[in-house]
Amino acid sequence: MMDRTPERERRPQEGGTADQFDEDLHPNIMAGIYPAKDGNISTAYDIKDLHNKLQQFTNDELKQIPVLPPGTHLHAGSTYIDLRERNPEEVTGKDGMQAATNNWYVPKSEVDYVLWNRLIGVDNPERLDEADEG
Repeated sequence: MMDRTPERERRPQEGGTADQFDEDLHPNIMAGIYPAKDGNISTAYDIKDLHNKLQQFTNDELKQIPVLPPGTHLHAGSTYIDLRERNPEEVTGKDGMQAATNNWYVPKSEVDYVLWNRLIGVDNPERLDEADEG
């Protein structure tokens, strides 16, 4: 299939990069999907009941676990866990799915893999970076 986009529309302007060009075409493409990481999003550390539930995590670790505020739309196909669940399991976001007041959704894409594995109950030392090197 032939691309019919005019050449001048596909190329970045002189001196620009392809990333800059894409930003010009799609400004703030991620705006509104997740709150900015400037203090507008809570972490497990900030939510007293969740802080108490995750006592095996240090305060520094809890501060690295973002919790989506109610009303936040989940990305279709992305992975989350709801820490309000007694035994949290991975959930895949679907179109129209959003965090409610009875959810503590944590996006996998925003959490270090070792922390994520601990959150979902993995106890395999190799997946927790605790394996003996030999």
